[in-house]
Amino acid sequence: MKTLQTTFFLFVFVPLVNSAPPIQQESLQFYDYDTDVTMGSLIQQDYEMQSKDLRKDGTNVSLDTSLRLQGDDSERNVPPTKDTNLPTCLLCVCLSGSVYCEEIDIEAVPPLPKETAYLYARFNKIKRIAVSDFADITTLRRIDFSGNRIEEIEDGAFSKLLLLEELSLAENRLIKLPVLPPKLTTFNANQNRIKSRGIKANAFKKLTNLAYLYLGHNALESVPLNLPESLRILHLQYNNITTITDDTFCKSNNTRYIRTRMDEIRMEGNPILLAKHVNAFSCLRTLPVGTYY
Repeated sequence: MKTLQTTFFLFVFVPLVNSAPPIQQESLQFYDYDTDVTMGSLIQQDYEMQSKDLRKDGTNVSLDTSLRLQGDDSERNVPPTKDTNLPTCLLCVCLSGSVYCEEIDIEAVPPLPKETAYLYARFNKIKRIAVSDFADITTLRRIDFSGNRIEEIEDGAFSKLLLLEELSLAENRLIKLPVLPPKLTTFNANQNRIKSRGIKANAFKKLTNLAYLYLGHNALESVPLNLPESLRILHLQYNNITTITDDTFCKSNNTRYIRTRMDEIRMEGNPILLAKHVNAFSCLRTLPVGTYY
């Protein structure tokens, strides 16, 4: 009888001491996850204790700041803003004598490094150019102010720029031209509001290196006087030019005179019939582009 009881006990109860069922094994995984959460809370408590220690030492550092100090440096790479009070070479791009200040909404010419040779300040909100803007920058060779809101240029603003070769004032609001530096080869004042009275009689006479002159899309009533012999390209399209004389391009007292360097004159879009002024083009190798009939 005792043998039967022992056999019955082993048969019924021994299987119950086998490995835990799957549901209990999964609970162990849950415990591991809970351990990660617990570790996170411990880390948070550690940061809070560090913050309290800093405040006890009299150091005014917030919890958020302490977290950033212990994190990566990704937040240090903040993109530049359009704060016009920044130094020029932070606000603009300075590279090997060139300064690029394009489309940054500046309203005045920024202070330039003294070695600046090329200034590109296109598509901003500049309204005025003062003598002081370039008083100490004598190394400039090219300036581009296209696409601004320039209405006024002080007399003498470019007088010290003896090396300046290219100047663009296109797409502004000028009604008259400033005195231009003597070594210019290219001058662009397209798309302004310039009238003939806004150009002095000898504005271009002494510019003996000037080869490219762009005055299209303005309000000129006549072709500028005393154009230099060096001129190759002259654009006067879409103005209000109504008169041309025999001395505009040629010399009425010298029938043998030829403008050998002039390659192109554009006068389309003006209220003038060029066929009525044939003698005005007798010294040119090619006729101007414009309306003849």
